[in-house]
Amino acid sequence: MSNSDPIAQASTEQHMPRYYAQRASEYERVFDRPHRQANIATLQAWLRAQFSGRRVLEVATGTGFWLPAATAEAQSWQCTDINPEVLAEAKAKPLDFERVKFQLADAYALDLVAPKAPSPFDAGFAGLWFSHVPVSRQAAWLQQFHQQLQAGARVVLMDNRYVEGDSSPIFRIDSEGNGYQMRELSNGSQHEVLKNFPSEARMRDLLGAQVSEFEWTELDYFWTLSYRLR
Repeated sequence: MSNSDPIAQASTEQHMPRYYAQRASEYERVFDRPHRQANIATLQAWLRAQFSGRRVLEVATGTGFWLPAATAEAQSWQCTDINPEVLAEAKAKPLDFERVKFQLADAYALDLVAPKAPSPFDAGFAGLWFSHVPVSRQAAWLQQFHQQLQAGARVVLMDNRYVEGDSSPIFRIDSEGNGYQMRELSNGSQHEVLKNFPSEARMRDLLGAQVSEFEWTELDYFWTLSYRLR
């Protein structure tokens, strides 16, 4: 099914922060699925190694499921999210709050580092966020994220793979190529969520000559990408 109405896309985007705010207390149930535990353990160890000794800016922290592992050896970690509800869940995690800080911020309007000011961040992370960025905004989002980081910074993106019979079905695709899932919260409310599943080729096209050390990996239920900014 296709829907070309840009107003419908905008409405879904505007609704999604409220959906995740309402889902905050039940979000992490998705990580309880037994068949995903091996992948999750692999990712937790990998994230810990990726950010060892680094000063990290994280976009769309959400409830902070990955934080205990990812921050374990980091020098510092700045969490950001647009929703105070999800950050409240993240702050309840067992973390070193001398190193891990929290700030409300819009992922599409990051302003932690002023234009032309030196960045304190030598690494960036976005976990399970990029799949919610519309196709038309992906390049611009990456650019403004990179602008918050130092030259040569390590960037890690991580997200879901689409697995038939396990992932929520895509019930419609708009004219831009964005997919949409229909999700239900425990209170029975239904919510349309934009959800894309980019390929390695798509990410290479988006990043091009901006990056080096491009490393794409596919696990059973997740993909990871790490690269260095030039």
